[in-house]
Parts: sequence; C-alpha cells; structure tokens
Amino acid sequence: MESVLERINKNHFWKFFGGIHPPQQKFLTNDKPIKVLPLPSELIIPLKQHIGSAAELLVEVGDFVLKGQALTGSDKPMMVPIHAPTSGTVTALGMTTSAHPSGMKEPCLVLKPDGNDTWRTRHITENFRSLTKSQLVEKIANAGIAGMGGAGFPTSIKVDTNSGLNFLIINAVECEPYISADDLLMREHSAAIIDGVEILDFMLEPALILIGIEDNKPQAIAALKAACKNHDNIKICVLPTKYPTGGEKQLIKALTGQEVPSGVLPVSLGMVVQNIATVFAIGEAIINDIPLLRRVVTVTGQAIAKPQNVWSLLGTPVAHLLNCCGFNKTPQQRVIMGGPLMGFTLSTLQVPVVKTTNCILAPTTAEISPASKEVECIRCGQCAEVCPSQLLPQELQWHAKAKNYPQLEKLNLADCIECGACAYVCPSQIPLVQYYRVAKAELRANKEQELKADKAKLRFEARNLRLEKDKLAREAKHQQAIAARKSAASTTSGQASNSAVAAALARVKAKKAQQSAPSSVNLDVDVKTRAAAAIDRAKAKKLAQANTDQSAQATEAKKASATNITTTSTSEVPSTSAAEIKKAKTVAAVAKAKAKKLAKSAETKATGLDAVEINNDAIELEKAPEATDENVLSAAEAKKLKLASAVAKAKAKQKQQVTSSTTPSTITDADKKQKIAAAIKKAKAKKLNSQAAAEKNKQESD
Repeated sequence: MESVLERINKNHFWKFFGGIHPPQQKFLTNDKPIKVLPLPSELIIPLKQHIGSAAELLVEVGDFVLKGQALTGSDKPMMVPIHAPTSGTVTALGMTTSAHPSGMKEPCLVLKPDGNDTWRTRHITENFRSLTKSQLVEKIANAGIAGMGGAGFPTSIKVDTNSGLNFLIINAVECEPYISADDLLMREHSAAIIDGVEILDFMLEPALILIGIEDNKPQAIAALKAACKNHDNIKICVLPTKYPTGGEKQLIKALTGQEVPSGVLPVSLGMVVQNIATVFAIGEAIINDIPLLRRVVTVTGQAIAKPQNVWSLLGTPVAHLLNCCGFNKTPQQRVIMGGPLMGFTLSTLQVPVVKTTNCILAPTTAEISPASKEVECIRCGQCAEVCPSQLLPQELQWHAKAKNYPQLEKLNLADCIECGACAYVCPSQIPLVQYYRVAKAELRANKEQELKADKAKLRFEARNLRLEKDKLAREAKHQQAIAARKSAASTTSGQASNSAVAAALARVKAKKAQQSAPSSVNLDVDVKTRAAAAIDRAKAKKLAQANTDQSAQATEAKKASATNITTTSTSEVPSTSAAEIKKAKTVAAVAKAKAKKLAKSAETKATGLDAVEINNDAIELEKAPEATDENVLSAAEAKKLKLASAVAKAKAKQKQQVTSSTTPSTITDADKKQKIAAAIKKAKAKKLNSQAAAEKNKQESD
C-alpha cells in the first residue's frame, strides 16, 4: 500500500503493454459548455440498453406517462429498468434498429412528448447515510443505472459486494479521440460527481479512492481537486495521454501495478472500477431521486457546423442531434456512434441514443477516409506490438475467418477489449475488430446453445433418476405386500381351510334348497311328472299327424265324388260312403279334443296340480267311445252340453283367479279335482260339438 501511495504522490505510475498515440481532435468540442437541446418529436426507447435481458413492460400503447416513470420493471439483477425521459403518450411498440454494430432490430417503445416535461413525484434524500447498504443498492437498481463507459454492466450488481475493498477506482480517462463528454461533465458537475463518490465510499468502504484522468484535461483536473479537497482518501491520479488507458485492466495496471489475469474480475483482487458518468448518475439517483434519463453526448466531426457536447434524452434519434448541431451531409458520408477507434457506422439515422452512447461522429471523407479494400496480411507484427491485452491479433483474425472457435478460445479472444489499436496500425487495412466482434457473437451463441443443451441433459437425467426411484419404491412396496400376505396366510392357514370347507358345504345346501323350493312335491314325483309330460307331448304329436292324414284323405275322397257326379249322367254309388266320411270327421274331432286336453294338462301341471291325476284323466278321455251313427247327439242335446261347458269354463276361470293370489304350495286337493273336472267337461263338450258339426255337414251333403 505504501508503494502505491508513494508513486501516486510522486505522480509516477506504471505502464501497461502496447497502446498508441492517435491525434486527439478534442479541441472541436472541449471549449463549449454542455447544451440542452429541444425535445424531439418522438423518442425511440429500446427496452434493453445494458448487458443482460430486457425487463418486463409496465405500460401499453395509449398510456400517458410522467417524466421519470418506470416503463419496465423487474426484481432480477440482470434486468435493468428504463424510465420515461419526459412526459407524454406511448404511441407504439415495435422493432427498430438497435445501437449495436450488428444493426439488428430489437423491441422499442415510442413515446410522443407533450412538451410539458411534467415530473412524477420525487423523494429527495437529505442524508444518504441514514439508508442501509441494501436500500442504496435497491435505489440504484430501480434507477436503471448501467455502466456508461461502454460496457453497460448493471451497476447494482457491481456495487453489491463485500465492504473493505483495497481500491475504488473512478475512470475519468476518456482516452479515445474526439470524445470530450466526460471532460465537460467533470468541469460543470464536479460537486455532484463527488457526491456519487461519497455514496460509493459509504457502501464499499475502500481503503483508497483513485480517480484516474489523463493530463490532456487540465480544467477537469482542477475542478475535481477543488471538489474533493476535504477528502483525504480521494486521490486525483493524472496519467499520461495514451490510448487505451481507459480500458479497465489497463487503468488498474497503470494505477496499482497489478495485472488482472484472464477470466478474473477486478473485484476478486479487492478493486471496483466505475466510470465517471456512472458515478454522477448514482449521486443523482440516491440524493435527488432522478433515474437515468439523459446523458452527455459529444456531437463532433468536420461535417458538423457546430460540434459540441449536448444533454441528450435517452431514446433521442441520432438525426435530431445532428440537425440541432448543423449537420452537413456529403457524398459517402458516414455517421459513427462512438469514437473513431471503438465506434461503428450507423445504417440509419433513426437509431436512438442509449445509456452507453457517448459520441456521435460525422467525419468528412478527407478527415477519415472510407475503408479501403482489405489486402492480405504481410505478417509485419505491428498489431501484436500495440495490443494492450498482449494477444496475437493476426492469428485471431485467421481463426476467426476459418470459424475455428475452439482455437479462438485458446488464444483468449475474450480478453480483447475491441480498442481498435491493431486495426489502426495495420498496413493491410484489415478490419480486425470487425472479425473479432463477429467471432465473439458466434461464441456467445454457441455457449448459449451448449448451456441450453446442458440444462436439457440435466433435466433428462433428473427425470430418469426420478423414474428409477419411483420404480424401486413400487417394487419395495410390492415386496412388502407379498411378505405381509405370506405372513397372514401362515398364521391363519388352519382357519382359512376350515372356512373354505364350510363355505363349500353352505353353497351345496343352498343349491339343493333352491332346487326343492319351487314346489312341495318330492323328487320322485317331479321325475314322474316330467316323464308324463313327455309322453303327453308325444301322443299329441302322433294324433295331430293322424288327423292331418285323415283330413287329406277325406278331401281327396270328396273331390273324387264330386267329379263322378258331374261326369256321369246316371246315378251311381259313390266310391266313398257317407258313413265313412262321417267317421273320419269324428276321428279328427276326437284327436283335436285330445290335443287340447293334453295342452290343458300341461298348463294345469304348471299351476301345481297333481301330475298323476291329470295323466289318468287323459287316459280316460282316450278310452271314450268314438262317434258313430248310434251315439250322435241331437241338436238340443248338443246345445245343452255346450251350455254346460261354458258354465264349467266360467267356474274354472273364477277359481283360477281366486287361487292365483296363493302360492302353488297352498293349493288343496279339492281345488285340483275341481280344475280337472272342469277340464274334462270342456273336452267332452268340444268333442260333442265336433260330432254335431260333422252330422250337420253330412246332412247338407246328402
């Protein structure tokens, strides 16, 4: 520590490797005060103006917003919010060309100012020391502050570190030609800058605060020394003019003599570096509650009639800045965002000013000639001599053209600060920085893809592990269940066997009871009943067949008799006598009656009647005398029998209705006999009717 202080007091600093001394050209703008420009007709505000991801949009098209109102917001560290630079109406949300060397389009918000510049309610902090460190970090994050020196890293992350640092380094070098924005800011707002330094001192508690500034800014040096004369721990370090002293690693080397290894952040060495404009924004946010809405931009170049530094609202189109400063467009005119070494040519003048924009350069062709045609590298080695990061620019360019990304990583392409010193000294006019930028973008894209693939692989492996665990758990549970069943079976095997036998016996008894339940007749009677029913069905079928044959014979005989009567003129005796016809009809009627009797017998059996008695009655009916000429009834007798049959039928039906409400097991023997008698009478009546009808037909035929 003593050696660093001694060298600072003696104004004797370390030297970093490489570097160049291009023409400064700062005289065009460093003698004029910062100018406030009129409001543009519209502001094009990109949703992402930092390293990280865009925050979530909080407004919609048509919303009226106040100056300082948050347009996006998030609680994630790498999502820095943006705010309305003035009051007005949100008119559109869309894609516009970004302030990036790629010229790609990105989401933007279009704000139309109302001209009133109306502020939202602000809360002034009179004593920032009354706030905790976490509250200060939150205020910085909510103010949307990101590194304004060019990198755009979220400031809230950078200052949210452990206290007790060795060095807090304020970068006020501004080493690139033409740019004088920080120079004028230090001259006009040195007190506000020191307020920001005090806030960082309170948060980080460093052992020493070093403000690095080049010796080509005498007025700014004087202003800073006057502002911090009462702060013993703040040291103004005046460095010799050399490009690129403003690089973070180069500035650390020049002030402390320490080399920052590749891939290592300065905070791990006990150092934090902040740009002078970022420190000013921190003081404004903490004390005055002013978010990052504007910044100083150098508008310069010989194509500008009135080159100067201006206060530019974020989102102001470059065309508005150029018009306010008297832009004279010439053939093959280029407009560069940034300085001549680290800047990039704009494809359109509608690109907006963002948080990292520090210069708009409009040179003439005589001032900065258009890029000439690239020729082959002559291997002179000048690019390697001036590279402040001690890289091999020519080899990096070869592998970048070949897209050999693994080799680029081995050559530490990530350490390139894109200062442009190599391209500045290249005699072959090779745009080396452009090759490096493209290669870096490809490497970032590849790493993002690899990261996504790794995450997908981890999710897949986690899923397989989870499924395997579930499978093992199911198998263990299954084995436990088997063991439990075996244990239960071994303890109750005797009881289970007895229970099974008892259950089988119960099923057999139930089945027997079910079979014997429908009637009270014993098993022998049931067998006889079924045998008798089968015999009755066979007899009925036989009688029906005989009846059919006899009817056919009678019909043929009748036809033959009619034929003989019509063909012969003399009376002859028919081949078939009337007695035979009458006898055939009588036989048919008897067979029909028997069939009906048998059907009735089956029906009676279903109601629970005694099958043996029904069978006997049927046999008795079969033995009845056949109808002959001697026992044919008269018409009066037939009518009487018919009436008796109807009465018997009515009585039987009434009796059946009475007994239908009772179960078959409650029918008495008297009821059975009555039903049998009624059935026999009905059969006899039908038989007599058949005989009477046959007699009548005979008389008519005679």
